[in-house]
Amino acid sequence: MRTQVVIIGSGPSGLLLGQLLHKRGIDTVIIDRVSKDYILGRVRAGVLEEGAVAMLKEAGAAARLEKEGLPHDGFSLAFDGQDHRINLFELTGGKRVMVYGQTEVTRDLMDCRASVGATTIYDAANVQPHDFDGESPYVIYEKDGVSHRIDCDFIAGCDGFHGVSRKSVPEKSIKEFERVYPFGWLGIMAEVPPVSHELIYANHPRGFALCSMRSNTRSRYYVQCSLEDKVEEWSDDRFWDEIRRRLPAEHAEAMVTGPSFEKSIAPLRSFVTEPMRFGRLFLAGDAAHIVPPTGAKGLNLAASDVYYLSEALIEYYDEKSSAGIDHYSVKALSRVWKAVRFSWWMTTMMHRFPDTGDFGQRIQEAELDYLVHSKAASTSLAENYVGLPY
Repeated sequence: MRTQVVIIGSGPSGLLLGQLLHKRGIDTVIIDRVSKDYILGRVRAGVLEEGAVAMLKEAGAAARLEKEGLPHDGFSLAFDGQDHRINLFELTGGKRVMVYGQTEVTRDLMDCRASVGATTIYDAANVQPHDFDGESPYVIYEKDGVSHRIDCDFIAGCDGFHGVSRKSVPEKSIKEFERVYPFGWLGIMAEVPPVSHELIYANHPRGFALCSMRSNTRSRYYVQCSLEDKVEEWSDDRFWDEIRRRLPAEHAEAMVTGPSFEKSIAPLRSFVTEPMRFGRLFLAGDAAHIVPPTGAKGLNLAASDVYYLSEALIEYYDEKSSAGIDHYSVKALSRVWKAVRFSWWMTTMMHRFPDTGDFGQRIQEAELDYLVHSKAASTSLAENYVGLPY
C-alpha cells in the first residue's frame, strides 16, 4: 500500500489532521493499535479554545458541537471561602471557550472520516515507523497475523505519550523536559446537574478541587488526592463529602449528588519533547507534550500542533515548498512552551504541595487575591485561558 501521509494514532489530533488534509486532496491512512470502541471509551477533558473550534468547523466536524456545546464566557476561582468570577469575554475583547467532551470530538471526527471513505486501520499490532530520516519512509504493522507495509511521503506521530512514534526516534536526536507532580486528580462523572453554569477552580488547605461539566445534566468533578490513593478507597459518599469541604458554602450547599458512573485517578506531569520533527516524521499532541489539566490545554495544544502541521503539509503539496515543514517544530514549540508555563503556573497556584504548609497557603491566597482584583493580572489569566493566537 502507498499513501502520502501515514498518521499513527486515531485520537483527536490524528483524526483532525486526516480530515484537514483530506479536504485539500491529500491522501492519508490512519493506523492505531487499539480498537475504535476502546478509543471512544476514554474519558478526557472538554474545554475547547476558539482556535480548536474553528479548526473543527473547517474540518466539517462541528455540527453537533454547535448544537450541543456549552459556550462559557467565564469561570470562577474559589479560595478563602469566597468565589471570584473571571470574566473571559470582557477581559479578552469577546472571546470565550466551549465545553464539549473530547470523546464527542473524537466521535464526530470518526464519523466525518467514515463518511468520506478514508482508510483507518484499527487493532494494528507491532506498528513501527521506518526510514523517516531518508526520502522514503514507511510504516509496518500486523493485522490478523499478517504483516503489512505502507510506503509514504511523511509520517505524523499522533499516538500519545506512550505511543511508538516518539520511542522510534534515536535517543541522541531528542531532548525531553519533565516535571512530575506529587499528587493526582480523583475524578468522577455523574448524571447530576452541575453546581454552577461555569467551571469552578478551588484552592483549599485540604487540596484543589474542580467543578466542571459535560452537559447541563452531566457533571465532571475532581479533587486533588495522594498518588498512594486507590480508586476503590473512595466511595461516592466520601468523594461528595470531600469536594463539598473544599468549596465555598454557597456551592457546597447547592451541589446535587448522585451515583458516579466513572471514577479514576490520574497522575499529573508536565512534559515536552524537542524537537517535534525528525526528518519526515512529525510529532503532534500528547506524543510531543503533556500538560497538567489545570489549564485546560491538552486537547487545545494538540489542535494547534495540527494547525501548524496541516498548513505545512498543504504548502508542501500545493506549492512544492518545504518552508512550512522546516519551521513546524519551532512554531509549534513556541506555543507549546507558553501553554506549559501557564498550566504549570495554574497548578502550582491552586494545589497543595507536600511543603506548602501554612506559609505556602497564605502565599497562594495572596496571589489569588491579587489576581482577581487586578485587571492586568486577570487579563493575563484570561488571555492564556481562552488560548493564545496561532
